[in-house]
Amino acid sequence: MHCEARNVMVLYTGGTIGMQATANGLAPASGFDVRMAEQLAAQPELVVPQWRFREMSPLIDSANMTPSYWLRLREAVVEAVDVDGCDAVLVLHGTDTLAYSAAALSFQLLGLDAPVVFTGSMLPAGAPGSDAWENVNCALLALGKGLAPGVHLYFHGELLAPTRCAKIRSFGRHPFAALNRSHGGESADPRPAQLHYRQPKTLASVAVLPLFPGIGAAQVDAMVESGIQGLVLECFGSGTGPGNDAQFLASLDRAYRRGICVVAITQCHEGGVELDVYEAGSLLRGVGVLSGGGMTREAALGKLHALLGSGLDTEQVRQWVERDLCGELR
Repeated sequence: MHCEARNVMVLYTGGTIGMQATANGLAPASGFDVRMAEQLAAQPELVVPQWRFREMSPLIDSANMTPSYWLRLREAVVEAVDVDGCDAVLVLHGTDTLAYSAAALSFQLLGLDAPVVFTGSMLPAGAPGSDAWENVNCALLALGKGLAPGVHLYFHGELLAPTRCAKIRSFGRHPFAALNRSHGGESADPRPAQLHYRQPKTLASVAVLPLFPGIGAAQVDAMVESGIQGLVLECFGSGTGPGNDAQFLASLDRAYRRGICVVAITQCHEGGVELDVYEAGSLLRGVGVLSGGGMTREAALGKLHALLGSGLDTEQVRQWVERDLCGELR
């Protein structure tokens, strides 16, 4: 079912799209709503939905995005739809962590009966050759024509599923791309009631640790002792790690026994994790590591934050890591 938006809330978080020059370089600036209204007024042929504007506080460079900001952004989306009566939300966000935020909100807003679109730009609005107004205007037009409920990423004429894509370029007009990750994750209904967007969410502590030749117990122990509740383990290939290092495996086992949810994903650009293909992968499974299948780093991080912050018990979290919630595994 597609929803033709008539009343859009624009949530402005900062990012390159609204930046202006300062003595220290480009920085987020207020007043973007006025600039947005002026450029739309100059193009009367563009028929976009009615929109209202909310400036998030503080405005940030997206390099400063945090999970606590995700929760505030989630609350702003819920307020726009459930309180203000908007039928769609457009989030303006810096590109560096846009895919992370869009993936995280995909899990934070499960059950929302309205489309949420994330977009931004590679050059500030008003700069020569900027893609800012193109992305803003076309995202509004797409919402007006109708999008399915849930979270979308829009950039340069392309709609992407946030749980299946990443920023792959630091230049040009096509920074985001869908990744060719494996499919096949099991889905199940009904989802736990705690995952519904109207249920309270708390802040979780999740980290990402990429494996590299020479990694050992010390690196895993440092993560475990930092107080995390979840860990995304970026493994080699189809889900392998140093299986001949008993101390490394013992560290992962300690994480499991402390209730830390460790999820393996692949470092490869394509494919996914199958922990039972190689002995080195099976050894990870043996110390409690879960398979993230074809999940991207962005999806795995956002999913763990949502699961761990929803009040599910440890076994429920572990169960739903390997089940599809919003297209991240299928």
